[in-house]
Amino acid sequence: MRVRDAVEADAAALGSMTGRPEGVVRNMIHDRSVRVAVTDDATPAGDADASDDTPVDAVGGFVAFDVRDGAVHVTNVEGDPDAVRRLFEEPVRFATREGMTVEAVLPTDGTADDAAEAVGFAVVGSGPRIDGASTTRYRFDPEG
Repeated sequence: MRVRDAVEADAAALGSMTGRPEGVVRNMIHDRSVRVAVTDDATPAGDADASDDTPVDAVGGFVAFDVRDGAVHVTNVEGDPDAVRRLFEEPVRFATREGMTVEAVLPTDGTADDAAEAVGFAVVGSGPRIDGASTTRYRFDPEG
């Protein structure tokens, strides 16, 4: 698995992970720092009738983050558990280099909390309800 910057061509894969329209995902790719975890897939890049046998990246997950009010905010993270753990390292690396904390609000459904804690995030309290679901606030502090 490798991590790279997201590009517009990733919008369909990210949209399928989030249930968002491709246009919304493209805007997210342009407006935030978005990294994708990818593996080399043996699927041809073109459609089934195309003669192009170039492998394409299979997206296993993504993280979106931005900086505001002197902190890095994880605004979205999706993917399989290994990808999510690896992807959390991206905002942590940026924040550590810049001397900032990282904050994330994650669903309490268990999809990302273990991965966040594995890279050093700590629970700091309850988060807001999002689409009726409860969330937890996490923080990573490079000083502590």
